[in-house]
Amino acid sequence: MFNMNRLFKAFFAVIALVAFSSCDKFLDKMPDNRAEVSSQEKVRALLASAYSTGTYLFFSEYMSDNVDNLGDDNPGTNRFVDQCYTWTDVTETDNDSPKYFWEGGYDAINHANYAIYAIQQLAGCEDELSLKAVEEAGLTAELAEALLCRAFHHFLLVNFFSLNYNSNTSDKDLGIPYIEEISQELNPHYDRGTVSEVYEKIATDLEIALRYVSDEYYQIPKYHFNVKAAYAFASRFYLFYEKWDLAAEYATKCLGSQPGQVLRNWKYRNGLERDREVKSNDFIKSSYDANLLLMTAYTAFGWYMAYPGITKYSHSSYLCFTEGAYAAHAWGNTQTGWRYIRPWYWDGPEWYSGSNFDQIVYFKIPYLFEYTDPVARTGYAHAVYPVLTTDETLLNRAEAYVMMGRYDEAAEDLNTWAHNIIDPQYFSFALTPEYIQEFFSKIDYWTPEKPTIKKKLNPAFPIGTDNDLRECMLQCVLNFKRLENMAQGLRWLDIKRYGIEIYRRTLEPDSSAGQYDAGFKVMNGRVDSLMVNDPRRAMQIPPDIISAGIEPNPR
Repeated sequence: MFNMNRLFKAFFAVIALVAFSSCDKFLDKMPDNRAEVSSQEKVRALLASAYSTGTYLFFSEYMSDNVDNLGDDNPGTNRFVDQCYTWTDVTETDNDSPKYFWEGGYDAINHANYAIYAIQQLAGCEDELSLKAVEEAGLTAELAEALLCRAFHHFLLVNFFSLNYNSNTSDKDLGIPYIEEISQELNPHYDRGTVSEVYEKIATDLEIALRYVSDEYYQIPKYHFNVKAAYAFASRFYLFYEKWDLAAEYATKCLGSQPGQVLRNWKYRNGLERDREVKSNDFIKSSYDANLLLMTAYTAFGWYMAYPGITKYSHSSYLCFTEGAYAAHAWGNTQTGWRYIRPWYWDGPEWYSGSNFDQIVYFKIPYLFEYTDPVARTGYAHAVYPVLTTDETLLNRAEAYVMMGRYDEAAEDLNTWAHNIIDPQYFSFALTPEYIQEFFSKIDYWTPEKPTIKKKLNPAFPIGTDNDLRECMLQCVLNFKRLENMAQGLRWLDIKRYGIEIYRRTLEPDSSAGQYDAGFKVMNGRVDSLMVNDPRRAMQIPPDIISAGIEPNPR
């Protein structure tokens, strides 16, 4: 049951929340110029705005271990990039900033809440939203989309601006305001609550939405929370919530009985022209089964990552050869000697290098520029990007199976993923739990000076001892996830969940490197570090929001 007055209050609450303290004039009078949403069609139109145009792509990728510092001889950076890379509280405010991400998230929640309020009115409810009344009014699909949007954006916000969920401390860790009410106050105060409370509210919204989610009225389902996207979100959410059985259950509902048939077609992509526009535009096609939910954002991420736009902080060949796509992985074929992801099923990364510059880039997220003045050549950078995919969902299920002790099923999913991207002449055998344990137990744990694909895992939940079966299986899952999500901003979330420590290091060119070697070496391996309990793992609340009265994260 939903309270009408609470929903009515939430509309104004979220407006005040995203208006920030700098918008004092906005708070001089009550905003009472709401458009009337008086029909089912208008509710649907309103829900088109319940998806944020702010994105985590840039700051998340540059906070992760997917980039290294190539030294002061590379001037290609700016203050915003410096802040992200060094986990400094971000003060810059461009479209890729945490401030815009926060603002965009709560703006989307605002539209979702107002849609719920309108559904309540259309269903003829006076004080509370009756699900039975919504069913009789034929508005269940609209309610499901609104609840999914509200839950999803709170999920993103809490996972970046708070510490990750864990059952040991999340009942005390600061959450983010979960906006369900429309406030009629001019300057309302918001308690952040706890991470546990946020997760509980997400679960409530999500479970109601999953009862009613439908594709029936979408013209382009992939730009809305369609049924499969809802299941994929549920799988990711419950994985983060440490509810492994539900994570596996919803992943299966999303993937069906033949998951290998709905993954991204890497073999086809390899046949495309090796052009950044061709490849990146192909990556985001709504017709592909692999893309479950696509969102648009005002972002220059595609330029930063694929042109490349930033040269000081780089996914370098050194990092790629020691930890990334060109490192030794579990599919290494001892007969051929090949250890790399091969470019038949893998859309091979591109290598750009100069005398002091070196970067491996991936043609995934397009750089799209919309000219508002073609003569002056001014306008907006934006992108379309897949937020949920079948490939990630498959690996989420593999992780859930590992945590449930269902190792054979986890290995089956890992095989499905790996054989989908690797040319079979280089990878013709099956990954078994025994093989995976043998492979990873022989690898040394990563150090800044001697990096490997195996990093020490320090999650709050139990995973066994070093090199036992569960730990090795998780190493394989996280290794595959890192490759799958490269240049898509999701690695940071696994770093948080598993307490993976990061050391910032400076590289320099290595003149002794061969043609197929890393090209760089570590000059200073311990410039800075992000340890397990470092409070910087929770990104700082934007300064204007703190000034408006929201409690900051501890530092």
